[in-house]
Amino acid sequence: MSNSTPTKRTVLITGCSDGSLGAALATAFHKAGLHVYATTRNPAKMAKLAALGIETLALDVLDQASIEAAASKIPSLDILVNNAGSLYAMPFSDLSIATAKELFELNVWSYLAVTQAFLPLLLKSKGMIVNQTSGASVVTVPFQSAYNASKAAIAMFSDSQRLELAPFGIIVVDLKTGVTKSNAMNTQKDKIRTVLPGGSLYEIAREAVESSMNGEKLAETAMDTEEYGELIVRNLLKRKPPPLIWTGGLNAWLIRISMFLPFGSLDGPIKKMTGLDVVEARVGK
Repeated sequence: MSNSTPTKRTVLITGCSDGSLGAALATAFHKAGLHVYATTRNPAKMAKLAALGIETLALDVLDQASIEAAASKIPSLDILVNNAGSLYAMPFSDLSIATAKELFELNVWSYLAVTQAFLPLLLKSKGMIVNQTSGASVVTVPFQSAYNASKAAIAMFSDSQRLELAPFGIIVVDLKTGVTKSNAMNTQKDKIRTVLPGGSLYEIAREAVESSMNGEKLAETAMDTEEYGELIVRNLLKRKPPPLIWTGGLNAWLIRISMFLPFGSLDGPIKKMTGLDVVEARVGK
């Protein structure tokens, strides 16, 4: 149970393992004076947040019982940040449908389950729902179609929530995040590298495609997570928060600009960025 004063605004954030975007947001909200409920499946992975005096809770967003247990421990809530998520990079032709379904469970359906569970508290506070939909929800990037599709799906749910919940005084904000130096990027060198399966169509350009699948070029433009967290929180705590917040390095702005260009205008740069130009060249030989 919270030890905060009754007048202190509260925020609950999912996916707050140390080093993650969720942890950066939790730290920034804490510095801004809110009472923060930082959550993840294993609270031991939030030791740094706990050391700052941030309240940590166990919350497995894929387990309805865990969601309900966490909701029962919160007396009031002003802001819910759905942030937990995962990546999956693989050409469509090599895609594991089972893995893609698991990705949708986490990146889409868990957001809805968590939001429904905390909605009664948010209705009382006329609060805010913040959904991490990513810049990937609006741009076509080869070799990560399942991830982008999951983000596009939650972006549509989020925008529907924005309209459906407006009559009840609830604000819904979509975070169109670009590349940041979060766990997903920082641990690329430490974790098992994503590789193409044997017999893939893309073996002709394996090095270029696997480099893209592992985000090696994108890491060069990644935004610092602490800077990211502070920027997002400043925007969310405005009297009138913007319904869309674009941030996360240079690529977030390029994605935003691309929305105003003719369809396919960025195909060339995207092909070069992802190694698809190498594939085309070698297929043509």
